[in-house]
Amino acid sequence: MIIFTVNNPDFKAGVMALANLLQIQRHDDYLVMLKAIRILVQERLTQDAIAKASQSKEGLPVALEKHILGFDTGDAVLNEAAQILRLLHIEELRELQTKINEAIVAVQAIIADPKTDHRLGKVGR
Repeated sequence: MIIFTVNNPDFKAGVMALANLLQIQRHDDYLVMLKAIRILVQERLTQDAIAKASQSKEGLPVALEKHILGFDTGDAVLNEAAQILRLLHIEELRELQTKINEAIVAVQAIIADPKTDHRLGKVGR
């Protein structure tokens, strides 16, 4: 059994390697970096994030031949991967647009409530 202490060089190296892997900015104090790693992991492993990641997305099969890539990489496999990435990006954009539309509707429900007072209205001059 190996026991790590906070001053163990292997522990420090592990924290640095994990920070590099997670693309966390370097800091002189590796304990600060360890706290940043903890925060990042907690945010990504919330119940909502886990539920969203575990949802299987099943849809209709897509024929890649019908979708024009718009450029050629010179490699058929790379072209197919680019088409797949483009379709996934379009799906993410659609989800984003749906969320934007929901936000607009929610704001309009708050600020666009057309209540009028008939007593204050005049007809003519």
